[in-house]
Amino acid sequence: MAAKGKIMTEKVRTGGCQCGAVRFRIKGALGRPSICHCRMCQKQFGSFFGALVTVPKDGVEWTHEEPSYFQSSVNIDRGFCARCGTPLTYRQPGGLEIAIGAFDDRSDLAPRIQVNYAARLPWVETIFDAPVHDDPDYYARQEQIISFQHPDHETANWPQQGLKL
Repeated sequence: MAAKGKIMTEKVRTGGCQCGAVRFRIKGALGRPSICHCRMCQKQFGSFFGALVTVPKDGVEWTHEEPSYFQSSVNIDRGFCARCGTPLTYRQPGGLEIAIGAFDDRSDLAPRIQVNYAARLPWVETIFDAPVHDDPDYYARQEQIISFQHPDHETANWPQQGLKL
């Protein structure tokens, strides 16, 4: 059973940036998955909100490069990959949070709380009411795309600059 607010797991979690230069491995229980509506998170993620999960204090190992950091406020640093720009971390005096989208397996990291709710964009609550684009030709073309992004698993070798043909 999970401790209050913790995602209990014995498995080791991995993840990283798009190009594979920054990769992490986490041992131990993850904390609270959340979305934050503050303007700084919106800007860091280039999105409507930032989705983050707290990680164990000494449970994160950077297995390739470590993130670069931008100090976004007096006590907050935001980590990203200096090579590809992927937003990765939110570091504050109380601990570290990692972007949910950066995990290789995100299936059990659904946000459980919204932070800075008063700063949300007014239409964010209705975005999933929009019609679904269901043109089969569009999706057939999408399947033809060759991705240069690091796969969602560890690799024995990955080119330093990412995969390129």
